[in-house]
Amino acid sequence: MADQTKKARADQQQRLQEERERTLAQLKSLRSYVGSGTGRVSEASADSVDAAADISDREKTLAIIQTLEQKLAAIERALRATQRGSYGICEVCGQPIDPGRLEVMPHTTTCVKCQARLERQQPRRSSTLAPLDEE
Repeated sequence: MADQTKKARADQQQRLQEERERTLAQLKSLRSYVGSGTGRVSEASADSVDAAADISDREKTLAIIQTLEQKLAAIERALRATQRGSYGICEVCGQPIDPGRLEVMPHTTTCVKCQARLERQQPRRSSTLAPLDEE
């Protein structure tokens, strides 16, 4: 039984390490894209449509970077949990996380029920666009 537990922990750590490496590679690529000036509005750009598209692309890329940074933090939290022997246990309620959820999202540290509760508690982002007035 102890050998199975050690093997399961090693498998979990391997999956998380692989996911961490993929996420780091994605972040590096996107940061390079943003840092290279690609997607930046050129001062010589006379076309406001192109400028708007460039700004939109840059904002989307920055949002993806932020999401990947959050994922990376979750992966690292899950890796620490494997080292402590608490991987697969919800950080909020202490109950086991469904194996299917861990299969899909190996970096999750909360069960579905607690995650839904946490998401409901987060303030909603409001749209930056004003509603169109109907005349």
